[in-house]
Amino acid sequence: MPDQKIIKGNQIVADDWTVLRLEEGQEPATAEVAAGKVIVPLKVWQAQKETLAGRADIGVWLNSDERPEELTEELAENKFDVIAVNFPKFTDGRGYSIAYNLRKRLGYTGELRAIGDVLRDQLFQMKRTGFDAYAPRPDRSIEDALKGLTVFSETYQASVDDKLPLFRRHVRTTGVREHNDIGSGI
Repeated sequence: MPDQKIIKGNQIVADDWTVLRLEEGQEPATAEVAAGKVIVPLKVWQAQKETLAGRADIGVWLNSDERPEELTEELAENKFDVIAVNFPKFTDGRGYSIAYNLRKRLGYTGELRAIGDVLRDQLFQMKRTGFDAYAPRPDRSIEDALKGLTVFSETYQASVDDKLPLFRRHVRTTGVREHNDIGSGI
């Protein structure tokens, strides 16, 4: 897909990776993996690991019902430049947990891409949980989706993108009381 674009970081860039999706009934062990940069399903990686392990241009994608711990060995070897997480539908939030676990628990530092039913409304939270690349649905404007990364100027909770919650980031001035509101210094 030469004209395919993704959001990477905070900009729109050309996508030089192809995502392999299996057809209905297609077996992972016999799926053909083309030459070039290909992101394969976890099941294809597992079935063809001996063949694909020698290639530097292979990434892997996880479905929302798959566990990132299945890649522990590969993550320790920094095998993949890109790991993608598939969002089969907008309402399936398991991909956020997968991303968080890949970053925080498994120490993955490469490109973490959201694929599938990815919409503008999700991008800000995806970034917070560790994603740094996004392939929005092709029927939506990628320029509009990019705006989703800057919807909020501040966050309250700690996450992958900000290690401290807001109350720890807030600079307090001791002894100065601007008004009578008890909660004003929080």
